[in-house]
Amino acid sequence: MTALFAEAALLPDGWRDNVLLEIDPAGNLVTVKADVDAASPAAAAAERLDGPALPGMPNLHSHAFQRAMAGLAEAAERDPGSFWSWRPVMYRFAGALGPDDLEAIAAQLQIEMLKAGYTAVCEFHYLHNAPDGSPYADPASLPHAVLAAARRTGIGLTMLPVLYQTGGFGGLPPNEGQRRFVLSVDRFLALVAGLAGEAAGDGQLRIGVAPHSLRAVPPKALGEMLAGLGAVDPTAPIHIHAAEQVREVEDCLGWCGSRPVEWLLDHTPIDQRWCLVHATHMTAREMHRLAASGAVVGLCPTTEANLGDGLFPLEAFQAAGGTWGIGSDSNVSVNPVEELRWLEYGRRLSTLRRTVAALPGESTGAILWSRALEGGAAASGRRIGALAPGYRADLVVLDGNHPLIYGRDGNRLLDALVFAGSAPLVRHVLVGGQWRVRDGRHEQEAGVAAAYRRVLDRLL
Repeated sequence: MTALFAEAALLPDGWRDNVLLEIDPAGNLVTVKADVDAASPAAAAAERLDGPALPGMPNLHSHAFQRAMAGLAEAAERDPGSFWSWRPVMYRFAGALGPDDLEAIAAQLQIEMLKAGYTAVCEFHYLHNAPDGSPYADPASLPHAVLAAARRTGIGLTMLPVLYQTGGFGGLPPNEGQRRFVLSVDRFLALVAGLAGEAAGDGQLRIGVAPHSLRAVPPKALGEMLAGLGAVDPTAPIHIHAAEQVREVEDCLGWCGSRPVEWLLDHTPIDQRWCLVHATHMTAREMHRLAASGAVVGLCPTTEANLGDGLFPLEAFQAAGGTWGIGSDSNVSVNPVEELRWLEYGRRLSTLRRTVAALPGESTGAILWSRALEGGAAASGRRIGALAPGYRADLVVLDGNHPLIYGRDGNRLLDALVFAGSAPLVRHVLVGGQWRVRDGRHEQEAGVAAAYRRVLDRLL
């Protein structure tokens, strides 16, 4: 057993003092006990944490390769730019990447995530084919690059291979920029089955699926994928982009007479296994039905702001009992605090009031952090997001002496973490019982950064 002792730790029932955590060799928490005598033999034998501890944050939506293109699509356009004008830039960038490039970019990104307090990531992976659209000799070449990066950096990973077939609603053919994404349902299910076999027994890895969107996956293919998934893993998480942009909603209405979220609720078995990424543009009826389904909504405020997508109706969705988590999506920002702050501040600006996520008397920072933990863990399909027996030993230790949070404790600490500033406050990061970040540094960061720079030297 590995034993840790925290003077203060965030447990499922709130902040507790003098917490003893025992971790088995597989990286799972087996004992979490509060109010332990600091002078007891058990506490004396444990490693003392030099700051407040809280569960590491799951990142429920990431496209790793896009980290390397952050800032490359910001030149002003003649007409108001949008998601639809951003896509061609992304396609050109994706078209230049090989497996080694992707591994280098993913490793750099994952280290940045760990240092920011993300201890797990759901990788929405849609690069499958060679740049000309032909299959690799090893169909899993590109997914394996992401897996190799995760094994090197130590981040927990939910790998979500993406099914992508069409260029728009109604079966439009894919364009040249999308040819690297396209797989038949049979090839897709074979890829998922192979990855699931590799993940068996690995506490750091889970395999799910991601039908990209209704515009990229026709109903017949979606049904075949869901049926085939039952034979591979009937509990696998399922993620899908939905209702991110107004034009997407309008095109969906033109195709079938229904809105994207409405169609999914009417035609697929939406439940707790599902994560609808964005779901920005919903009617009140869609929102209440989605909340009642138990599905997670994946909110990515920095990317949604960067692309001009719109603001999610957070307070109404929470009031309806909805579950949500956060993701870094295009990775223009890699910081859970910034995602949560944007989420809250966006609603404050649109509603002209304060403390939108919290009810009177509640801590806004605590509500945001706890809700994001809950939704991110559910979307990952892994036992993470809580310091409790049976969960993965994923935690972050904050620098309690930093001026931004010094003197704060309990939920006031979380309010300061989210709202007091943007200086790095994460000191140490434990993932699956292993220290991955110590004193703000990852042991692999120098070599990973050098490999990343070599990739950018070629790409740029």
